[in-house]
Amino acid sequence: MGVPVVRIRVLVVDDHRIFAESLAAALAAEPDVEVAAAGSGPAALRCLERAAAEGRGYDVMLVDAELGVLAGARNLAGVRGDRAVVPAPRSGEAAPVDGISLVAGVRSGRPSVRTVVLAEKDDPRRAALALQAGASGWVAKDCSLQRLLTVIRGVLRDETHLPPALLTGVLRELTAARKHRTESEQLVESLTPREREVLRCMVAGLGRKAVAERLYLSPHTVRTHMQNVLGKLGVHSTLAAVALARRAGVGPVDLEPAGQALGG
Repeated sequence: MGVPVVRIRVLVVDDHRIFAESLAAALAAEPDVEVAAAGSGPAALRCLERAAAEGRGYDVMLVDAELGVLAGARNLAGVRGDRAVVPAPRSGEAAPVDGISLVAGVRSGRPSVRTVVLAEKDDPRRAALALQAGASGWVAKDCSLQRLLTVIRGVLRDETHLPPALLTGVLRELTAARKHRTESEQLVESLTPREREVLRCMVAGLGRKAVAERLYLSPHTVRTHMQNVLGKLGVHSTLAAVALARRAGVGPVDLEPAGQALGG
């Protein structure tokens, strides 16, 4: 008897049906590759869940870098650098459809699945974001089938694959991101424990009245704390404060019913 072939299970996720089906067919011609295609983020998550329930999870997910870009927006994005993406959902809503959000969600929920981003053009910033989200590779959509197979097999050996032309740009982006994170962390550290708690409430999307009720403070006191937070962080809006907090790794306050609140 011959030695059974160990198959690599690949999921192609692309909302361009013809491209997804063509790529899936090309990969399926390989004797050691088993492949399926999904046309959206939610569909991909359903495929992953179903496969895991059957005990036949996917090994590699190939994700379109532009997944979730609204119809007609791709050409505009190419001209102006804009990105019209369906927003990532809140907890309990529909699954994410943006490519990088999908990568992050799969990395968090199914870390054994390696993800590779397929891109129409080189973009150091997007590639760096993909790596930070947990992607193991970034590959041009027009690369050869053999190149793509090399990447697929490489990421299963825990390799990270990037086009050589992107390396310098990606390293620069990652270095800048670390610098911004460090600066943001220092600013957050300047806050008092109470101000940090207020900031976490802001990250959770709570308004002044909700923060006051949660922390057993008066709305006036909460307004003062929020003003102090903005001043110490050097920003002028709640949205900017939340963005800085996210960079510093500050998560939202637990929205479960509060136990004992901190003192005023």
